[in-house]
Amino acid sequence: MTGMSAFPPVSESADGARPPLQVALVAGETSGDLLAGLLLDGLRERWPSLHAAGIGGPQMIRRGFDAWWPHDKLSVHGYGWEVLRRYREIVGIREQLKVRLLQQRPAVFIGVDAPDFNLDLEAALKVKGIKTVHFVSPSVWAWRAERVEKIRRSVDHVLCIFPFEPALLAQHGIAATYVGHPLAKVIPMVPDRSAARSRLGLADEDRVVAILPGSRKSEIQHLALRFFQAAALVKQALPVVKFIVPAVPSLKAQIEQAARASGFLGHLQIVEAQSHTVLAACDVTLIASGTATLEAALFKRPMVIAYHMSWLSWQIMRRKKLQPWVGLPNILCREFVVPELLQDAATPQALADAVLAWLDAKDTSPERIAALQQKFTVLHAELQRDTPRLAADAIQQVLQG
Repeated sequence: MTGMSAFPPVSESADGARPPLQVALVAGETSGDLLAGLLLDGLRERWPSLHAAGIGGPQMIRRGFDAWWPHDKLSVHGYGWEVLRRYREIVGIREQLKVRLLQQRPAVFIGVDAPDFNLDLEAALKVKGIKTVHFVSPSVWAWRAERVEKIRRSVDHVLCIFPFEPALLAQHGIAATYVGHPLAKVIPMVPDRSAARSRLGLADEDRVVAILPGSRKSEIQHLALRFFQAAALVKQALPVVKFIVPAVPSLKAQIEQAARASGFLGHLQIVEAQSHTVLAACDVTLIASGTATLEAALFKRPMVIAYHMSWLSWQIMRRKKLQPWVGLPNILCREFVVPELLQDAATPQALADAVLAWLDAKDTSPERIAALQQKFTVLHAELQRDTPRLAADAIQQVLQG
């Protein structure tokens, strides 16, 4: 903890309008950093002299967040060796953070996603009288229903990004507010495909496949090679197709290594970040299960969802699965609107066939794509709320409660 700044003492703000708010946040991974950054917008509008510190990434730092540790320290994948080998470091970070927060006592702690890290930390803070809020309800409706009791013990309030979650949590005595999904406000209802293609040097008539193999090192390790092998098979069947990969900058070298191993590097356009531009530009995306699949749905794009992990992690996850869907678009639509190919089913050939089916539908079954886009438009409207303001309203109620 050496060199980490403390929360400044609470005093009246310079304009006398509102006292400053001392907030601690923890966000893990790229998606959590994005959500927390949008949350900080709402908090800073409500409390202009806000001071926020904890664990976060570039989106949060850009908004004045004091990152005591970078968010990627919490990026893990699965249940097996991937987690065990990082366990001591992660637990050590959480213990150091807990000690610091109990000393400095922020007005509220907000855990953004990362439930395995945040719920235990929230429980330790709550029992000592620090208000706790969790942003993004753990998906007890899909995985790990046993977490409900831990949520009730750990948090004063949950900020939910899906409309059905508050009623579900209320059944278990957990206070919650639906605040909408921040991405639904960020992503336009009608994406500008031509402008996105222009920015990427693509023509309007190009057939474009976006490849998104994940935002974690372990996801790249498990998915990138098979995704690029699938792309090679698509290229054999349709030589005109172009492939573009938006890479998290810190993972670009690993992605290039996987592309080189597949022999397909020369056929890929790899760009740093720009995932939204790429999704707006593509005809279909081959994509790792996760938040990015919801982004693809909000861009109204056909997709093939895939996932692969270690054998042990898969056995554990499979036993905890509570519904037939894994991908967020399918979960939210309550049907298989897009294909999911998981674990042993995620072979390069199967992935290629599913991508080719969408590309073929553009010419032979445009009504299939139109129906999908209509479902995603309805979903987009359901998720579109003023999330920063609603979240700030709920947090203010917790502080006054």
